[in-house]
Amino acid sequence: MALSVASLISTPVIPKTSKSRHFAFNSHKHHPTSVSLRPCSASLATIRASTSFDLRSYRTSLISVIESELDAALTVYYPENMYEAMRYSVFRSGAKRAPSIMCIAACELFGTPRAAALPTAAALEMIHAASHMHDDLPCMDAAPVRRGQPSTHAQYGVGVALLSGDALFPLGLGHTATKTPSDLVPREALVLVLKEISRTVGCTGMAAGQLLDLSGAAAKGEVEVLQVLEKKFGGLAECSAVCGGMLAGANEEDQAALRQYGRTVGVLYELVDDVLMESNGRAGKMRSNASVVRTLGMERTLELVEQLRDKAKNGLQRFGDQYGDRVLPLYSFVDYAVERGFEVEGGVEAAAVTAAATSSAAASS
Repeated sequence: MALSVASLISTPVIPKTSKSRHFAFNSHKHHPTSVSLRPCSASLATIRASTSFDLRSYRTSLISVIESELDAALTVYYPENMYEAMRYSVFRSGAKRAPSIMCIAACELFGTPRAAALPTAAALEMIHAASHMHDDLPCMDAAPVRRGQPSTHAQYGVGVALLSGDALFPLGLGHTATKTPSDLVPREALVLVLKEISRTVGCTGMAAGQLLDLSGAAAKGEVEVLQVLEKKFGGLAECSAVCGGMLAGANEEDQAALRQYGRTVGVLYELVDDVLMESNGRAGKMRSNASVVRTLGMERTLELVEQLRDKAKNGLQRFGDQYGDRVLPLYSFVDYAVERGFEVEGGVEAAAVTAAATSSAAASS
């Protein structure tokens, strides 16, 4: 079930006279690195999330587990250059593993072991990487660089990047279907997850978002630009959260709450990205038209950031009431989306894996 644009912005507009918004500057970079906004209404969950849970440690502890799963799923076969390109994109240095970690956090929320979600978490990373491979192509956002490295098509050629991205989608679905432990996840739940992933990447999800972006729809107004962000970015976060719940046997009401939470956080993250990119002269941003700041202005964009942050946190209250501290990983994602207070240390192991795969392929050719 897709969520409407109206559902994301149904909270009241913050008056434009508010003086509480400001950027936090990093003196070494001389441009904003986070967005500090007015405090949310105080709640027990807010206080506990800010004082007793370390998102960085939680994420760091999961990255090696996720990358081991990805390594096993992406063994190099013939044609080697296709697998090398897939691994190059999946194991790119600096990957935050947000989709997979959100999926695992949602699964663990209901007390289900993370092993139930690990294959799906890996699949979501494959899909995320594939979307980047396609978004960067010359016919899409025309990005020669991603995370400080050559984009996949710049490294391997347009044809290899296009086809390798195509191959990652079914590889992820197949990994979920064959590696999800049947003793932890009933077949009915697995089918729901496969349907959810397929819907997310298809003609009503990410593919539609990219097409709308290419068409310039985002420049038309608030509803249109948020629709692009929902489909192109928010959909994967929604999928990540709800799939974790599905794997854990969440009921329909809990699934609906996870959908709203995931989609809201996904759009929130992109809004803050857009604020930071516009404030830095759009460094790193290529052809994409989905700029809320350019369409609506900085003031309205910051209002939307505030609204969505509050909406995401309020949507988790039901889980805090039911599951206590187990909601904190999901809760802390919201503040991280706005504040970007740290960088997850990773990529060293992934780089070694990629180098080993490349050497192995070269030796066999």
